[in-house]
Amino acid sequence: MLKATGLFSQSVRCVCKTTNTVALSSSRACMSTLMPQTSDELQLTHTNGVLDITLNRPKALNALTLNMVKELQAVVKFSEESDTVGVVCMRGAGSKAFCAGGDVVLIAKSAKGQLDDGGQLYKDFFREEYVADYALATMKTPYVAILNGITMGGGVGVSVHGRYRVATEKTMFAMPETAIGFFPDVGGSYFLPRLQRGLGWYLGLTGARLKGMDVVAAGIATHFISTDQIEEFESALAGSDLSDASTVENVLANFNTYDASTFTPSFSQDLDRIENCFSPSNVSSVSDIQAKLSEDGSEWAQKTLSMLNAMCPGAVSITFEQLRRGSTQTLAECLNMEYTIALNSVSGHDFYAGVNGKLMKGPEPVWEHASVSDVTDEYIQSIFTDTENTLNITP
Repeated sequence: MLKATGLFSQSVRCVCKTTNTVALSSSRACMSTLMPQTSDELQLTHTNGVLDITLNRPKALNALTLNMVKELQAVVKFSEESDTVGVVCMRGAGSKAFCAGGDVVLIAKSAKGQLDDGGQLYKDFFREEYVADYALATMKTPYVAILNGITMGGGVGVSVHGRYRVATEKTMFAMPETAIGFFPDVGGSYFLPRLQRGLGWYLGLTGARLKGMDVVAAGIATHFISTDQIEEFESALAGSDLSDASTVENVLANFNTYDASTFTPSFSQDLDRIENCFSPSNVSSVSDIQAKLSEDGSEWAQKTLSMLNAMCPGAVSITFEQLRRGSTQTLAECLNMEYTIALNSVSGHDFYAGVNGKLMKGPEPVWEHASVSDVTDEYIQSIFTDTENTLNITP
């Protein structure tokens, strides 16, 4: 059984502040032996019961590193054991991104044998990332992720499974992994097929984006707070009685400006088409989706078919099977499955070709399969077959 385990580095970026405005015990709040000592990449501030986490790699759009996901586990462990933490909030440094994903260039180089790591970094990264995702998803301490800016891939993993997810007018959500020969991991197999009317299948296969209040309307975020109100929101949390279990929800409700009865999401006009073309009740393969889109013929369908066809054929085929299996699995089962898919995918041809071509200024990727019709059942099965390295997250 894997549990959230802590990593305590020597470079301290913890700031402890206490006042007696909340009903939590403050006697231990500034005991440095209890606070996780994190690197500059993950900054912590502990104020009046609010433990604030800042993902601090703004030049890299706060992309996650192996060190960061290990340190996140330590933070979760501390918050669960401490009687001084009433709520955990996570944000990204800078104004552009919450978190744009994981450091996939480093992962691709590790899997390709281009690092002096014995091919171990990519295996460790996915393991620790998924353990961190599960720890954040299952923590008893209220957790609020503030999705201000780009929120993709790994950034979705450390937020979407949490109790509260706050979108702003700057939020841009996407799971674009199929464009680089990968699949929507970090629990995508759990949350995507559970979105309304095939919407998650559409987002996961095409990499389509959602912005602002659309992210709430889709069910990915739980609240909407404008950017200029975020600081006031956190101040309100710090000035509240966090020993009351309803406090965080009440403060969120006071600042939330999303109203489902008055807001019309931008995707609503296409939702019938999305359901018809992507819902597993209507299609049983990626080829079926392509046929449905061709048959539809609308401007939206033509654009969507073009998006789908631009993705890696092997990756979209893997994703379809991933979402099909994940639709009946628990989050723990999904993450365990995704670890196997991830190791098999990144050690294959398409992932490095995609990362090299899209992110490393290499040649345009030439995929292993020319089209979806070339992807065999045997190939898909091989991607879902356990390697000697497995993940066993147990609830």
